[in-house]
Amino acid sequence: MNPTLREVEAELLARWPETKLEPSLDRIRAICELLGNPQDATPLIQLTGTNGKSTTSRMIDALVRALGLRTGRFTSPHLQSITERISIDGDPLTDEEFVRAYEDVAPFARLIDDQQEHPLSFFELMVAMAYASFADAPVDAAIVEVGMGGSWDATSVADARVAVVTPIGVDHARYLGDSPEQIAVEKAGIIKPGGQAVLAGQQPEVLDVLMRRAIEVGAPVVREGIDFGVESRVPAVGGQQFTLQSLSGRYENLLLPLHGEHQARNAALALAAVETFTGAKELDPDLVRQAFGEVRSPGRLEVVRRGPAVLLDAAHNPHGVETMLLAVQEEFSFSPLVGVVAMMGDKDVEEMLRQLEPVLAHIVATENSSDRSLPAIELAQIAADIFGEERVSSAPRLDAALEEGIARAESAEGYEDAVGSGGVLVTGSVVTVGEARTLLGVTGEERP
Repeated sequence: MNPTLREVEAELLARWPETKLEPSLDRIRAICELLGNPQDATPLIQLTGTNGKSTTSRMIDALVRALGLRTGRFTSPHLQSITERISIDGDPLTDEEFVRAYEDVAPFARLIDDQQEHPLSFFELMVAMAYASFADAPVDAAIVEVGMGGSWDATSVADARVAVVTPIGVDHARYLGDSPEQIAVEKAGIIKPGGQAVLAGQQPEVLDVLMRRAIEVGAPVVREGIDFGVESRVPAVGGQQFTLQSLSGRYENLLLPLHGEHQARNAALALAAVETFTGAKELDPDLVRQAFGEVRSPGRLEVVRRGPAVLLDAAHNPHGVETMLLAVQEEFSFSPLVGVVAMMGDKDVEEMLRQLEPVLAHIVATENSSDRSLPAIELAQIAADIFGEERVSSAPRLDAALEEGIARAESAEGYEDAVGSGGVLVTGSVVTVGEARTLLGVTGEERP
């Protein structure tokens, strides 16, 4: 009898967690060799950076498909289903396809487990499944997001034709370093000989690290703000309208159903990456317009309910929270805005709460199902020192926290200076947003 998706997921999760980094590509290379090196079967666009990777990869995927090419996309982590991590032609594998992909590589994984000092990790096995699925499909382009870092990330068993670097800040400091330039050293490793680099705007010290790596390996570089960028943008109903100046031309009146200036910049980065990948002098503006119009990015300033509005955003580090709040303040006018927040204990919790304090009228501290989640009572205690006790409440169950947040936003009771409709912002981690999405009855890429 074939295993179920739940059984396969349990077997995968029994391995090393993806938050554990062991700097070696030996195990992923070994299993890929047994599989016939599927990572070499398809031209690769690889993405690293601190924030924006998943959305940018979705935009690249949409643009490449608009050109009539078949795509494979690997992203992490997932919001609601592990099958989201591997997509073919824009669609996640079905449960049955995911199980079959696992069964295809599992026997080889057991061989590697017996041969290596450490068994294959969860993430390494997922990467092997993705590359094997792309080769089997087959696809014309693989769009692959690193899990953590760059040089030693399992996805780097393949050499990217195009290395895309989204903005770099501090995250995973315990593993990658506690300054942006230290983190950039590891992330710069995806820029390899024979490839090309497409760089989002970076802090000067980060840009210096990336440029030195590109020069070292002889990789041509294109940069946001010099070679491409957002020429103009205005918020629009359900998203925004903008004009991009890209490598080969000017693309006007593009509509994107996502909120925030950062998403327009992600779009500019994605377009430059695809132009670099295809070597096209200029892409058909209508195809570009169509592709961006179809992009969805669940859990990224996603409005999943109205009356009161509920926004979900998976910001999980200070850089991400700062970016999220800029967009919230620019494009929404909720008053009061109530936060339902659960964070991982290994994150910079205090700094993220300090950033949230000026924007949130009240915070409901909660927790998610991850064993890394900071207990709600501890989060509430930290928040009370920043917000004041009267602006903080605690609800360990996420469903109860959502109910409280919605009730507070709906009634606006106690917020005498409220000037508009209340809203709820659910944030703090990808797991929090994924579980909230499920509790609120949202699946796939639905829009309210």
